Amino acid sequence: MDIDNIRAFVTVAELKSLSAAASRMNHLQSNMTAKIKKLEAHYRQQLFIRSARGMELTEEGIKLYRQYKKLLVLWEETEQAMNRREAKLRLGTMQSVISGEITLALTNLYEKYPDLSVTLKTGTTEKMEQELIQGNIDLAYTIGKTASSQLTYRKIGTEELVLIGRKAAEGASLEYCLQKENRIILSEDCLYTSILEQLYSVYGFQKGNAIEVGVLETLLQFARLGMGISVISKRIAQQYKLNHFVQLPPEYRYIDKYIVTRLNYELSPLERQFIETSHFL
Repeated sequence: MDIDNIRAFVTVAELKSLSAAASRMNHLQSNMTAKIKKLEAHYRQQLFIRSARGMELTEEGIKLYRQYKKLLVLWEETEQAMNRREAKLRLGTMQSVISGEITLALTNLYEKYPDLSVTLKTGTTEKMEQELIQGNIDLAYTIGKTASSQLTYRKIGTEELVLIGRKAAEGASLEYCLQKENRIILSEDCLYTSILEQLYSVYGFQKGNAIEVGVLETLLQFARLGMGISVISKRIAQQYKLNHFVQLPPEYRYIDKYIVTRLNYELSPLERQFIETSHFL
């Protein structure tokens, strides 16, 4: 089976869209459709069904997806070993993106490549983009983007944002949560801070003080203690077992996630392997 067909199937499954998958792989949509049809003919199974949410896997498609993900990881391991490239990763993330999944992916790579060299930088989306442009890192995970012409953005999903804090109980109004409350922020130029500022500006609520903490765990602890409110990913809130959060208005609730590289940068086998195993998708 052609590795490009395998990668095409996995990409469509994860993006739930033929057009988005074609864009990511730099293929024509008609070519992607042909690849999926070829796989369905090969296995004599329907692998996808179309729904309101896009291209959804059938039960047989789910089985194949799980196997193909394993094959892709093995393929990238083989490419890394046979090409004898230096085991090096230079990546950046927003602080809120450093999760158990990424930590586990790095742990697995260190087990396979004891001489692995990792450069890891954290900061805002804007900072990560500048680090890429300046050549300090080669790969970044971001939430949101500035659409720089010097960078390539690969959309990998959507993040749901919530408002956290002691007042942010289910059913609480936005005004009750925000009015005169202190704002707990990672930094002034953080994307989450920008969204919180927009809420205050658009709805005309009175602000409390800004408490800049710089560390995600500290932000979450301060919110737990009732020292103020903050905007954070729902995934992070659930990961840290925060019980008090409310949904944002629809126009502020969702934000896209990206893998970002320099324009025309070709991912190494090790970088592809890291992406496949980090489960950031």
